[in-house]
Amino acid sequence: MATKAEFRGSYTALVTPFKNGSVDEAAFRSLVSWQIDEGSHGLVPVGTTGESPTLNHDEHRKVVEWCVGEAKGRVPVIAGAGSNSTREAVDLAVHAEKAGADAVLVVTPYYNKPTQEGMYHHFKAVNDAIGIPIIIYNIPPRSVVDLSVETMTRLFELKNIAGVKDATANLARVSQQRHAMGPDFIQLSGEDMTALAYMAAGGHGCISVVANVAPKLCAELMSAVLKGDYATGLKIQDRLVPLHDAIFKEPGLAGAKHGLKLLGRLDEVVRLPLMPVTPPTGKVIRDAMVHAGLIN
Repeated sequence: MATKAEFRGSYTALVTPFKNGSVDEAAFRSLVSWQIDEGSHGLVPVGTTGESPTLNHDEHRKVVEWCVGEAKGRVPVIAGAGSNSTREAVDLAVHAEKAGADAVLVVTPYYNKPTQEGMYHHFKAVNDAIGIPIIIYNIPPRSVVDLSVETMTRLFELKNIAGVKDATANLARVSQQRHAMGPDFIQLSGEDMTALAYMAAGGHGCISVVANVAPKLCAELMSAVLKGDYATGLKIQDRLVPLHDAIFKEPGLAGAKHGLKLLGRLDEVVRLPLMPVTPPTGKVIRDAMVHAGLIN
């Protein structure tokens, strides 16, 4: 039986590089190594930032295996295993555990609009199928459902449900969830801009898109606030605010890939229906990276 592991700090929601229509293994492994060298506290492959909706199952599994293989236990890997089909989510979670992932990230089922009871049984099915921690991904703007604090509290009684990636953008939820489930329920911000404030209310870390481009700064911010040094955190936040805005002007993963291209780390290729960022947004991202001190 798994213990409810601790996950703390800055976890990068990794983009998935492509080349000639396929997943680019060499670029992905290089990204993983660079992220660890820059101080990221953990990695999240094949979440939605990893373009999981447009990867086939074989590609999805390979990316998890590459991430675990390249990380070599240096940092925890929370593998994306979300789907709006419970059976598919279970299959992806079982594979992630076999591949050596430390935990899985499972999104609330999108589009089908299940009830609270339906969502409870969805997560329970994943819980019952594996023996590693599960982080619930609650993102109402995209999934059209909001997993209530009450349902989350019921789920936390199950052996593998360890915490939440909270992208509700409602900072009151951190306090409500902490009150309902206590400080051991892991709360990870799913929104870069409000992550600093999220931490002040009792958060444990952030699953970050911007950390693809600014891993060191994002990790330093989280390290500072985990020690209670909010003055340092605020200084770093001031450097990152324009980048937090810029990367999400168009879909965040496209913004992150553009930033990585400016750093010379990968080709800016995304899969339809997403598109590379437009030139005006590209300029805003470049200016924000200059402001953050990432490029000249």
